[in-house]
Amino acid sequence: MTAPTCRVTGVALWFLPVTTRVPLKFGTEALTSVTCARVRLTVQGPDGRRASGWGETPLSVQWVWPSSLPYGHRHEGLQEFCRIIAAALNSFGESGHPMRLGHTFNESELPRLQGRFNATRKGQGLEPLPHLAALVCHSAFDLALHDAFGHLLGQTAFDLLQPAVFPETLDAFLTPAAGTDVSFRDRPLSAFLLPQRRERLEAWHLVGGLDPIDRSELTGTEPQDGHPVLLADWIVRDGLRCLKIKLRGNDSDWDYQRLVRVGRLGLPLGVTDLTADFNCTVRDPAYVCGILDQLQRDHPDLFRALTYVEQPFPYDLEAHPIPVHEVSRRKPLFLDESAHDWKLVRLGRELGWTGVALKTCKTQTGALLSAAWAQAHGMQLMVQDLTNPRLAQIPHCLLAAHLPTLRGVETNAMQFYPAASDLEATVHPGLYRRRDGCVDLSTLTGPGFGYAGAETVRNLPAPSVSLGDA
Repeated sequence: MTAPTCRVTGVALWFLPVTTRVPLKFGTEALTSVTCARVRLTVQGPDGRRASGWGETPLSVQWVWPSSLPYGHRHEGLQEFCRIIAAALNSFGESGHPMRLGHTFNESELPRLQGRFNATRKGQGLEPLPHLAALVCHSAFDLALHDAFGHLLGQTAFDLLQPAVFPETLDAFLTPAAGTDVSFRDRPLSAFLLPQRRERLEAWHLVGGLDPIDRSELTGTEPQDGHPVLLADWIVRDGLRCLKIKLRGNDSDWDYQRLVRVGRLGLPLGVTDLTADFNCTVRDPAYVCGILDQLQRDHPDLFRALTYVEQPFPYDLEAHPIPVHEVSRRKPLFLDESAHDWKLVRLGRELGWTGVALKTCKTQTGALLSAAWAQAHGMQLMVQDLTNPRLAQIPHCLLAAHLPTLRGVETNAMQFYPAASDLEATVHPGLYRRRDGCVDLSTLTGPGFGYAGAETVRNLPAPSVSLGDA
């Protein structure tokens, strides 16, 4: 029996602005607004039937493109590259399963488009678009492709990964690390998914670098919108047990004290797990080891609660191949910005990283392949947020629900722009508000990502791009 396939026949693209209620600090920059790329993709099967699917990703400029270049230039560059991807996909012409099409586009078409785009920018004296930014631009389209194929076949986006629909085995996509007995021959992607998705996920709350911890840090300019501001109020209201703490990476005293203050406040209120995120600002493993050793010596209960450490070092692993075994000997060490694809996960493992923080904003296709490679080599998984509002929250949480994550999922859009998802929350109330420390996925039903009407609840303006039969 021939496996089902599809090809893209139309693309529509919107840019939807969102403003934060409080700023979110990324490394050396603060996010106060973001533009979400929303995509509707139309596909056609061999029998002529057509279906549409949706994807959405925040174009988080500060995260995908750290630079001294003015924000506006980077923001415009991301939007322009999204338009280029839309045109390329509309004329792509290839047929296949979304995993095959997404992989081919990531491996061949996206680097070609990025190269041409950067050549033009160079001729204009402009800074090149990073590959992480290119992936984020593509991710909304890739998500929409998986959703559309699900609607074409009347199956969920994860049922589509079963061998009956996706018979290619992973040796067609992945290569094991040298010197291991790992083999991907005859192994389907579905072998690395949970047998059944989880309907509730433990939620990790983000403690941003600018978030007030106690009343002494309030300035009087905080929002009065009915949502908490102080960390203790968030913990109590949402029943939180997991806190992710943003650190500076260039001020060890501040970073250490921040860990201690957050931990000392959280543990008596029921928090059990902490993680530290340095956002690529550290250059020397001794910096992280010093903080961990001091924490273990002076606050052993907080050290025990520190579940893992996330991405302290520069995200370009090939340019900065720093051995990190001394850090991972102390605590699990997770790649995030560095984990563009499974090949960089392989390099990270060689350097001493022990886990991978997956993100749908690096494409659904790429996240699934990285998850399989990492698990096959004994690495741990987490699914991390990009402060995902609206539709972006749904595939993000579903990815975590289908994988054996270390613990739950990071989800923080309800902290930084809760009102942005008010309409989608009328369809999926458990997904946009954390209760008893968890998000609830039980309302996600039907084909594709199970948006179940959340994709049409919002009145959209005319699309920025409309091609083919979008």
